[in-house]
Amino acid sequence: MKSFLRLLAFVTTLLFVAAPVLAQGYYSAATGEKIDEIRILGVERIEPATVMTYLDVRVGDSMTDETLDKALKSLFATGLFSDVNLRQKGRILEVNVIENPVINEIAFEGNDRIEDDELMAEIQLRPRQVFTRTKVQADVNRLYQIYRRNGRFSVNIDPKVIKLDQNRVNLVFEVDEGPVTKVESIRFVGNKNYDDDKLRSEVSTREQRWYRFISTDDRYDPDRLAFDQELLRRFYLSQGYADFRIVSAVAELSKDHDHFYLTFTLDEGIRYRVGEVGIRSALPHFDASVLKQYITFKAGQWYNADEVQTTIDKMTDALGDMQYAFVSIRPDVQRQREEKNINITLEISETPRVFVERIDINGNVRTLDKVIRREMEVIEGDPFNRSKIAKSEQKIKDLGYFESVKVTPQQGTAPDKTVVDVEVSEQSTGEISIGAGFSTQDGPLADLRIRERNLLGKGQDLEFATTIAGKRTEFDLSFTEPYFLDRDFSAGVDVFHITRDLQDESSYDQRRTGGRLRFGYPLSEKWRQTLNYRLEQNEIENVENTASRFIREQEGDRLTSSVGQRLTYDDRDSTLFPTSGLYSWLDTDVAGLGGDAQYVSGKLGSIYYYSIAESWIFSVLGETGAITGYNDENVKINERFYLGGTTLRGFESGGVGPRDIGTSDALGGNYFYRGSAELAFPLGLPEEMGIKGHGFTDFGSLWGLDDTTGATIVDENSIRAAGGVGISWRSPLGPIRADFSLPYAQEDYDQEENFRFSFGTRF
Repeated sequence: MKSFLRLLAFVTTLLFVAAPVLAQGYYSAATGEKIDEIRILGVERIEPATVMTYLDVRVGDSMTDETLDKALKSLFATGLFSDVNLRQKGRILEVNVIENPVINEIAFEGNDRIEDDELMAEIQLRPRQVFTRTKVQADVNRLYQIYRRNGRFSVNIDPKVIKLDQNRVNLVFEVDEGPVTKVESIRFVGNKNYDDDKLRSEVSTREQRWYRFISTDDRYDPDRLAFDQELLRRFYLSQGYADFRIVSAVAELSKDHDHFYLTFTLDEGIRYRVGEVGIRSALPHFDASVLKQYITFKAGQWYNADEVQTTIDKMTDALGDMQYAFVSIRPDVQRQREEKNINITLEISETPRVFVERIDINGNVRTLDKVIRREMEVIEGDPFNRSKIAKSEQKIKDLGYFESVKVTPQQGTAPDKTVVDVEVSEQSTGEISIGAGFSTQDGPLADLRIRERNLLGKGQDLEFATTIAGKRTEFDLSFTEPYFLDRDFSAGVDVFHITRDLQDESSYDQRRTGGRLRFGYPLSEKWRQTLNYRLEQNEIENVENTASRFIREQEGDRLTSSVGQRLTYDDRDSTLFPTSGLYSWLDTDVAGLGGDAQYVSGKLGSIYYYSIAESWIFSVLGETGAITGYNDENVKINERFYLGGTTLRGFESGGVGPRDIGTSDALGGNYFYRGSAELAFPLGLPEEMGIKGHGFTDFGSLWGLDDTTGATIVDENSIRAAGGVGISWRSPLGPIRADFSLPYAQEDYDQEENFRFSFGTRF
């Protein structure tokens, strides 16, 4: 029996050693004779000369085991052959090859959730390439990875080879995608101070629930699991557990491959309070005590690693404003486990004061350097200032010309010099769009818009737009030069033609045709002044016979020639998507430099943004205005203010204010005020979906007519107010918003509007 087992072991070992040779071709025993001729046999597509170039044996070489083995390996390494045989016949070496087939076509079957193009981009094989099983298996592994990244761990991928003539094959990947593999439960072991529910709220992975059909957070993702470990570490460090560590994080797949069970094993350690806090500076002739104001934690508080990092960031920014561009601040943390205290010393490394040596701009192919450079808050030779560098980056982003902007300081030619590197990635600034939509104010609408926001790479803005709606037709042509004569002085011109159907509100149609010249310049960093001149032909037409006499008396043409100004204050963090800051405006307009209209008007308003938490933005708005005629001239209906619709939700456009109750015509008013408070908040959906909820309340009033004679005229300055909720979606087809509001302070004759919906597309 023992002899049989030894024989079996010997045969098994022999087969194991010989297997690679049997699988990869062979050569006959070498005799050492010199080669007089080499014959290439079995080739179909490949030229014999090509095989010779890969063969490491030449005529005149000796046929030894070493040279033949080397030749065999060289031919297999090309990947062109499925089998190679080397045979010696006297002084002739025969090379007999079997070519790997060529791929004619690659197809996918059974893939519903992931498109063919996405799968094709993931694999390496392509049509007209040589087919090898090694490459196929590598591509199958890549396909498994992409499906697992999408949460489908029960996927099965079977490559099928269909043989064709001329040594060609079709490669078909048959895919059984299977269901999404979701996380059934998340459990924690070793947590004594926080329960499982609290820790589940700190990680990004979520347990499977029926209402998470849109989100992907309940799908298992190995990368997300690693991120969750970092989130847990950050949480415990922010709560004072400086010795916290994750012993293990295990993801167990159920037997049916339908669910994952995540288990985090934790070692919380002890909780520390802040002990002594100090600053140690290596900067020469620098008083480190000036930085104490930036320390955001105190002795006796629970240790918080996030607060330590916040303090370091604030100190780094402050030192950057003092010209220390490359300063490094490192926290020296000393644990006192018996006292459960942590002493923190912020160590500042030595670095000289720095000046800007030069500004390098990279990545702008079309946009001129000067367009970017004029947004910089620093120039060559200026002292380095980190706050100005950050502000410069935001200003370049706000141009809207670039997909990404990164402004970073680099070491210059000397320790006291820095090179400011501006790296941009351009995006399309030209727009040709056709739109369609619906709004409760204008009804169905369609528009055509052609715009170039960066004309010829000079930062100029040229736009033509036309809108045709159920109640409005508008044509606009606009050109703006933001830096007229290469100075921070904007200049622009507008030409417009607008018709509006105001029959429902005031029983007339309006036609406006005219133009405007604009000039703007900064008064300071946050203050800006804009001046304008407007010439406009205004026509009141199609007045119903049953309209109010105040409207019938104003039917006809009227020329307005006016000069105006707008004074603005802006310290918002972004002009595109503000989350904090204040924007205020003062508008004044005087008509009477020729033309028929003679009036003075003004409006004063502000809107303030405040970030309550991430993605929770609170805004409050207030505005008031007045208009009055002079030289015994009354203010006409087309010059008055109107309130309602978008300016006072809960009421129709022109739904509040003076009204002829005999005809229900809105007459507008000479005085108004309005306010709004709104909270925009996430709805628990993925942020990239662009869906937000809104809660708001609007209030305001409109009053004041020059002539109120007549028993049917009502003109009250009482407050109107409404509250409501809404939802908005930055959809791929355009912005969509729906609001539902209910007035809670109104007059009997006001026109209410509870539901307001707007939808627009771009295609």
